[in-house]
Parts: sequence; C-alpha cells; structure tokens
Amino acid sequence: MAQGAVLRINGHLLPVVGRARMYVCGITPYDTTHLGHAATFVWMDTVARVLRHIGVEVEVCRNVTDVDDVLTAAADRAGSPYDSFAAVQQFHFDRDMEALRVRPPIHEPRAHNYVRQVEGLAAALLTTGAAYEAGGSVYFDGADVPARAGLDRDAALALAAEYGEDAHDPAKRDPCDVAIWQASGAGEPAWPSPWGAGRPGWHAECAAMALTTFGPAVDLHGGGADLRFPHHAYEAAMAEAVTGVRPFARAWLHVGTVLVDGAKMAKSTGNLVLVTDVLRDYPAEALRLACLDRPWAAQWDYRPDVLAGAAARLERLYSAAGRSEDNDAAQAALTAALVADLDVPRAVEIAEEAGGAAARTALGVLGLG
Repeated sequence: MAQGAVLRINGHLLPVVGRARMYVCGITPYDTTHLGHAATFVWMDTVARVLRHIGVEVEVCRNVTDVDDVLTAAADRAGSPYDSFAAVQQFHFDRDMEALRVRPPIHEPRAHNYVRQVEGLAAALLTTGAAYEAGGSVYFDGADVPARAGLDRDAALALAAEYGEDAHDPAKRDPCDVAIWQASGAGEPAWPSPWGAGRPGWHAECAAMALTTFGPAVDLHGGGADLRFPHHAYEAAMAEAVTGVRPFARAWLHVGTVLVDGAKMAKSTGNLVLVTDVLRDYPAEALRLACLDRPWAAQWDYRPDVLAGAAARLERLYSAAGRSEDNDAAQAALTAALVADLDVPRAVEIAEEAGGAAARTALGVLGLG
C-alpha cells in the first residue's frame, strides 16, 4: 500500500477522502461477452485495484440494463420473455468476468428493479422545469447537452441516431430532447405511471441507479468510449438538473474501443471476438494483459498476435517475479506509474526489469497472478 499517493486521470488529480464511489456502466444482457466488453470491465477492475493499492477504499457499482429496446428485440427473436432472456445472458457474462478475474461489484442494480426511481426522477425533473410531458412520455430538455459535450448539433444527432434516438419524434420540442419515461406500445415492457403505461428511458435508468446508490455525485464514472455521447452526456445532465450538484462525475474513464480491421467490434458489424473463444487458446491473464498493456483511452485493433505477444510478456513477468530482489525504489516507481493515468505499460516494464517484489506487486495489482 502506498499511503499518500493520489490517482491522476486525464491529467487531473483525483484525491479521495474516505471511500471512492465508482459507477461502471454495465452490460445490456442480450448477447455473449466480446473483447470490447472485456477491455472495458478489465480496465475498470484495474482502476479499482490501483485505488486499493494506494490505500483508498473503493465502492463499485456496476449496473445491468435489463430494460432496453435492443434487449426486448433480441428476446423476441429468440422467442423468450425479455426478463428470462436477460437472466440467461447475465449468467454467461458473470462467468466470463469471473474467468477474467474481474471482481464482482459491491452494488449491481438492475434496471427492472429501479422503474419507480426513474418515475421519481421524471417527476422531479418536471417539477424543476427540466422536463415536459407529451403523449404519455416524459422528455428531458436536452437542447444544450450537445454543446456541453463539445459537439455541434448535427454530429450529436447523428451519434444519437445510432442508438435509436428519433430526432423527428413529433412529441419532442427539440430534436435533442430524450425520453426519461417513454410510453409503451403493445408487446413492449410496461409499468403504470402518472403519465400512462410505459418504461424507463436508457439514460434515465443509469442516472436513477447511480443517484440511488451513491447520492448526487460519483468520484469516477467508467464505460466504453462509445458511451461518451449520448449516454453519459444525458445521464450526467439529468443528474445535475435534478440535484443542482456539478459535476456529476469528478472523473470519467472512457475505455478505448476495440477494433477489427479498423471497424468497431460490434454485433451489428459481425466481427465479434468472443471471450469464451479466446480463452480456449490463451489463459485469462494473457487476455487481461492484452487489454491493459496500452493507454486506457486508446482504441486498438485486435489481431491474434496481440494475444501471443501478451502471453509472452506475461511469461517474462512471471519469471521476473520468481527472483529474490526487494527494491523499494522499484516499488515506488511502479506505484508512481500506475497512479499517473494508469500507465500499465510503464509499470510492467519496471516490474520486468526490477523483478522480485516489484514484479509480484504488479501481478497482484493488475490481476495477473
């Protein structure tokens, strides 16, 4: 443990008094775990381990988005009720996370258990004037969200459309508004509300779950880089509008996208590399190191030789850990690298060179041994 060390994220110091409240955007359980998922959750597990290494108590909340139109559509195609379908997919995800040594979160809120909290969020935002009701739905006034996220409106609307947002919804006052509560049609999940039968909006689900778990702000919020906009931008805007507390997250960790031949790894592109398939050929620790041995925000192209290289480096690290050296300066340098924006490549380099206790510390902190 390195008393007095402070984590630096994106060039900003993140001192913590007491506990670090860490919210991680979890999966929408409609498919098996691929390397894009793995990279995000391995990195979030690692930042929690680094914080614990420097003496910070960490409280992790990782949600499950089990009320979602993409999930409902996948369940319909499979001929299964959406909740049963989600439970099966969640089982497979949990098994993959266990194999990758990703520690279970302390809190794991599931969206279907937080419908009433989303209803409360909608009611509160209506009261503050940050939302309006139309046609059985409640919309968040999001006209200024793109600018707050550093995007022009056209770019923002294009990104939002990729996630199913309808800029041409006639009930919206502005194309950049999003549903906090959305009216449900026949066959869609629905709960009663003051505005009629409906279901939570995606961004509102995370806002409600985070606020319920941690209160008006979190220390670190993580997820894939593709969630930066619209999801995280609207989640934060809703939370700040209802509490008046800014910023909602003191720091963001948007993990770099995993690509295959230059295209984002995604079911829609048919280029998924599944964790279960990789683990047939490589140990889980090699996959962890392949995800971590690079800047956390950098996107990277998956190739089989990436895993082969990680496996070879892992063996060198294991060999170094078997040596008897106990170098206090190397231990301090290792910790300094990890708290300096999670510089894992530099930390592994120090551990390989110093060997002994420093290498064993690196294996432990990085979840590699």
